[in-house]
Amino acid sequence: MNKMLLFSLFIFFGQSVFGQATFDLTVKATGIAVKKGTIEFGLFRDPDYFAQVGKTYRMLRVKVDASEETVTFHNLPKGKYAVCIYLDENNNNQCDKNFFGIPTEKFAFSNNVRPLLSIPSFESCSIYLNENKTISIRTDY
Repeated sequence: MNKMLLFSLFIFFGQSVFGQATFDLTVKATGIAVKKGTIEFGLFRDPDYFAQVGKTYRMLRVKVDASEETVTFHNLPKGKYAVCIYLDENNNNQCDKNFFGIPTEKFAFSNNVRPLLSIPSFESCSIYLNENKTISIRTDY
């Protein structure tokens, strides 16, 4: 009897502690005018590191073959996320910038936030993931 009770408690508490649900976030980049190079999808979870090189929560790169490219980030815990993308036309694995630090390669953010003079905030670009979701980000501005 004690073994059965222990087993039942383990199953009940184990599912609540270890059985956290995970979700998929599919990101579609649209309006890609130049069909060469790769597109990098950077997924951020921490507002303090948003849009900082090397600080992504996860990152995916795909070869550009069409005017739309899609990736899926799998097994994400519930929470807030923001996405930055850039088109690496010359495949040098970095977003090239001019003398003033302004990107010379196409870039975009989730929620289609358009930066004016600086990188937008994590909050303005964030989406809340509590189910599988698909978002689109326009690159044609």
